[in-house]
Amino acid sequence: MFGKKLVGQMISRSSENTEDRRRFLQSAGALGLGIVGAGALGSAAAQADVLGSAAAQADDDAGPSDGAVLNFALNLEYLEAEFYQYAVHGRGLADSMTTGTGLRGGVVGGKKVPFKTPRIRQYAAEIAGDELAHVKFLRGALGSAAVSRPAINIRESFTYAARAAKLIGAKDVFDPYANENNFLLAAFLFEDVGVTAYKGAAPLITNKTYLEAAAGILSVEAYHAATIRSSLFEKDLGAHVAKLSGARNMLDGYGDEDQGIVRDRSANINPTDKNGIAFSRSYDRVLNIVYLNPNKVTKGGFYPKGVNGPLNTSS
Repeated sequence: MFGKKLVGQMISRSSENTEDRRRFLQSAGALGLGIVGAGALGSAAAQADVLGSAAAQADDDAGPSDGAVLNFALNLEYLEAEFYQYAVHGRGLADSMTTGTGLRGGVVGGKKVPFKTPRIRQYAAEIAGDELAHVKFLRGALGSAAVSRPAINIRESFTYAARAAKLIGAKDVFDPYANENNFLLAAFLFEDVGVTAYKGAAPLITNKTYLEAAAGILSVEAYHAATIRSSLFEKDLGAHVAKLSGARNMLDGYGDEDQGIVRDRSANINPTDKNGIAFSRSYDRVLNIVYLNPNKVTKGGFYPKGVNGPLNTSS
């Protein structure tokens, strides 16, 4: 039905790593896709090992696959979507949107925010809808290769982050859902990281269709970040934001790139360099922040059991 060359191309396009390619080849043999005849599954496995080894070398040379990068983004989108869904609707993602490869986990924390300002509630509702759409889009793009939602903590993790930033005392608790000010500060912690993560991932994506989609998501995340930053500035919460920004700088270990919402006593809604360009974070630096750990680790913070997929270790 299909020739070896076509199947090889299908594997390269649809599989994320060597093991996925091996399983695909074995399944192809079982279904009679032209790789082997009926009753010759052993030969299919052997060919899978040969092609898998070649693919592994290609992966090492080329860096992470598009699938790996998109799955890393999906892990982040799960976190953002759960945070906003609870804040606006008082509930998280439907179970049908959390399945996939890797260890599926639950969500600790989350509740509806008692918004007092109508426009801030509207901002939150719009962002919640966008983040939900991002999860749906990435899961659709990845198909069966999509990772499941990892275990997420949106309760104690915010307290740890607030303590690290000295936003609260060493024994105090920070509830991101207690009021709209806390909600905005918590959202600030996520949104800027999302922007820098997508910008950092862009050079790694080779498929132009995926790259365009990632650029579109990056643009939306930037709109979200500017909305949150503007709202915080209007509420005169610059001193609080500066502490959170300082904590992110400390966690990712790269100097003073991160910026608050006030600079030279003026608004700093768009954190850019002297050329007006936003900075990037590599995936491992992003993990330092969401794991709430400046060291090389594979879990912690908002992801107590780590993220799913091959890009799971901080720097």
